[in-house]
Amino acid sequence: MIARFKEEVDRGLSCTPKRLPSKYFYDERGDALFIAITRMPEYYLTRAEFEILSQKTQCITQALGLQKGKYFELVELGAGHGSKTKALIRAWHRAAYRFTYLPIDISPCALDGLIAGLSRELPGVSIRAQCGDYFEILDSLRGDRHPKVVLFLGSNMGNMPDEQAAEFVHELGARLKPGDSLLLGLDLIKDAAIVLPAYRGGITRDFNLNLLLRINRELVGDFDVKAFEHRVEYDVREGIVKSYLESTRPQEVRISKIGKRFFFEKGERIHTEISRKYDDRILARIIADSGFRIVDKLMDGQGWFADYVLKRC
Repeated sequence: MIARFKEEVDRGLSCTPKRLPSKYFYDERGDALFIAITRMPEYYLTRAEFEILSQKTQCITQALGLQKGKYFELVELGAGHGSKTKALIRAWHRAAYRFTYLPIDISPCALDGLIAGLSRELPGVSIRAQCGDYFEILDSLRGDRHPKVVLFLGSNMGNMPDEQAAEFVHELGARLKPGDSLLLGLDLIKDAAIVLPAYRGGITRDFNLNLLLRINRELVGDFDVKAFEHRVEYDVREGIVKSYLESTRPQEVRISKIGKRFFFEKGERIHTEISRKYDDRILARIIADSGFRIVDKLMDGQGWFADYVLKRC
């Protein structure tokens, strides 16, 4: 993991414009900051998806085609602390559906918290957590014949450019069998007055700056986080939130484990994250060659967020 982190930081800070992968936000402190973000009143995404998963469980179950007597594997990509997923797991466990929950995440801290919470709240649920790369772990599961329901919630796919998202869904489909399902949570395109407040504020700023602190700690860097400001942009016509860390002065940063110095002009930005917002047309384009078809679409009461049920053809 550290070798890949070093390689991606080197590549990202060496290119123009500079960029850093948002997946590295999530260390122990980053996990805690993200949980705090989801509890902000402005951050509607978690509440909207929780409403869908907790209030429309029966509709989701029917769309997935689950049967009580038929065992399946519930695979969650980027499970985090599983706060929303527990609504589904609790309902299916109480209704005596037969399944094993396989949460996958790159953060061992998040998985430890998820396992502890589920073991305490739902001790009868079978859990087999794995830390690492999504596709490497899915490859290890390809030999079994069990039907799979894959969860990719929280609009996590929105952190990918559309071309990367299309490749991701294609690669995911290649690892599933006909009849397997994908429950895909996506934030929908809407007015900037609703979207932008969810990505601004002190906690979100600290979440982004934590990436620089992680570089300082793990790669022996000397970023002065006080010399960077968090910037967010959103154009509703494009439908993509863009987050940056902007240098407030000319500066030089050394990262010892990379063995390089990186130079910043005043106002120069590091692109840290995108958050794509979707509609049916955009999703249809992304999944066009993936082997998936859309079976159902469930939305929260305000129509801000959607969980799409897709089937592998």
